[in-house]
Amino acid sequence: MSDRETFKKELEEKTREVEALIETYLPEESGDQRTILEALNYSMRAGGKRLRPLFMQEMCCLFTGELLDTVKPFMAAIEMIHTSSLVHDDLPCMDDDMMRRGKASTWAEYGEDIGVLAGDALMMYAVETAAKAFEAAQDGDELARVGRAMGILARKTGVYGMIGGQTVDVELAGGPIPKDKLDFIYRLKTGALIEAAMLIGAVLGGAADQDCRIVESLASKLGLAFQIQDDILDVAGDAA
Repeated sequence: MSDRETFKKELEEKTREVEALIETYLPEESGDQRTILEALNYSMRAGGKRLRPLFMQEMCCLFTGELLDTVKPFMAAIEMIHTSSLVHDDLPCMDDDMMRRGKASTWAEYGEDIGVLAGDALMMYAVETAAKAFEAAQDGDELARVGRAMGILARKTGVYGMIGGQTVDVELAGGPIPKDKLDFIYRLKTGALIEAAMLIGAVLGGAADQDCRIVESLASKLGLAFQIQDDILDVAGDAA
């Protein structure tokens, strides 16, 4: 078996493990608000590469040699936030996409109103899920690292991260985009969540501040490369 085949097999196995982990954090579909819970789970079960939780897992293991219990809730949370952004991206007021990964997009399946609420619900449920890491912390040092990771998650998601990048993207849609604005969009819209994933894995893994800065810089470059590839694929329509 070639190195490429070995890597692909290992990646598929780890992706299945991440899928199983995420599933344990999804809510039960019951109660008067059952529809929004169904829409939330529908969105999360639509598939995907699960790269962000994988990056987080690997960063933690790089510094500790094992996957810590404090990391697991954040792995589910980062994918919930990523999925919430896709749910909102698909809405008629944004990209107006009725399909996502070969299935009806969330708003197309449940209606535009529930689509908006599902994206909102995923964002807040991600915070609720990440907060479970406090219960998994074994001592004061771990508690402090979880608190720091919560701050990273919020900042990289919000107006100084993903949402900030999406705002500029929406404002400049349909026209020429100056290079500095394009760099800003790429760095925040895509890069911020990849930075969050890798940085949180390093922080919870007890990495030194200098190592965390290296990880964040690496993640920023990875996010830029990922978005450039994605944009080329959008135009070419051929993964080859």
